[in-house]
Amino acid sequence: MTDRAAPPLIQPNEQAVLYDGTCKLCNGWVNFLLRYDKYRTVRLAAVQSEQGKALLRWAGLSTENISTIVLITHGQVYLRAEAIFRVMAGLPWPWRILTLLRFLPAALSNRCYDLIARNRYRLFGRYDNVHHLTADHPQRFLDR
Repeated sequence: MTDRAAPPLIQPNEQAVLYDGTCKLCNGWVNFLLRYDKYRTVRLAAVQSEQGKALLRWAGLSTENISTIVLITHGQVYLRAEAIFRVMAGLPWPWRILTLLRFLPAALSNRCYDLIARNRYRLFGRYDNVHHLTADHPQRFLDR
């Protein structure tokens, strides 16, 4: 763990998922979390929002052309497949079982992730603007 300051906008016991708000696949992932994250383990922000950009800057990531899911938890930053697996670990059964995929070699799981990420707009579509989803509780989205 690095000695950097705590992330802005989230409490030490919270975690945040940053996603592409124009990507239909990414919005589908967020809808999935809204439905199944019954313990409300993650807060959400589109990377295009000011809050999302502030967290990206804190994490040392570019605020332009971000093409990955970002998880910030306990002062750590996780990207790509690792971020997905860590979020899934906080979900109830049967979704938690998918965390077993984390035992695949990182090179393989990230290659699969990157292949989907590179083709996500072509395969799933894209919104013209950030798509605003309906929150399941008032504090779910950081950018509202």
